[in-house]
Amino acid sequence: LAVWAAARLGADAVVATLVAIVLLFLADWIFKFEAVLPIMTPVLLIGGMVSGIFTPTEAAVAASIWALFLGFVWYRTLNFRMFTKVSMETIETTAVVLFIVAAASIFGWLLTATRVTDMVTTWVLSFTDKPWVFLLLVNLLLLFVGCFLEPTAAILIAVPVLMPAVLQLGIDPVHFGLVVVLNLMIGLLHPPMGIVLFVLARVANLSLERTTMAILPWLVPLLASLVLLTYVPEISLWLPRQFYK
Repeated sequence: LAVWAAARLGADAVVATLVAIVLLFLADWIFKFEAVLPIMTPVLLIGGMVSGIFTPTEAAVAASIWALFLGFVWYRTLNFRMFTKVSMETIETTAVVLFIVAAASIFGWLLTATRVTDMVTTWVLSFTDKPWVFLLLVNLLLLFVGCFLEPTAAILIAVPVLMPAVLQLGIDPVHFGLVVVLNLMIGLLHPPMGIVLFVLARVANLSLERTTMAILPWLVPLLASLVLLTYVPEISLWLPRQFYK
């Protein structure tokens, strides 16, 4: 809000951002708003990229430096031993994701080289030529896949197979992309094997069964949102269309 107000008054964007950061530090120090500064990490990421200050890679570095500053200097809750442990865990997680991405890329190339995507498109179009039926089948498939695969791997494997059929049926790629992402995000929470479900059970120190029962009511609005997004394309396409007018 401070950045927006300063920019409206004609101040430089960088100066306005620095003023806002100083105000945040003062608010955190005086009123003990312990969550404000950590929450600024995604703001720094997205705001830096949108404003043109950072490239995506530079934004990631800036967010990492911000997090290290908060841990080592401001809150003093991070020491070298913890930093080393977290770094090793990050390296392991990144390596796993990169191996999955590499394998999925090879898999996608094989699908293209062997013309599996063309065969899938032919099969889908022989089964149905109605976009709403196709989207229903895609939702069911991706909700199932999202339980077992990380979103990055699922996107790299599933989208190259499905995309030719999407284009043949006249479905907007932006709309389809949002449907895919929302499906996979719900899949992370979906019983019985959603990856986030296991994380929640561990963090809350509850059994998987109790965590699943607690999650079920929240799946209802998520699935309702998925249905709306799938069959009301304007929800996902209205804003992009405004940019391209």
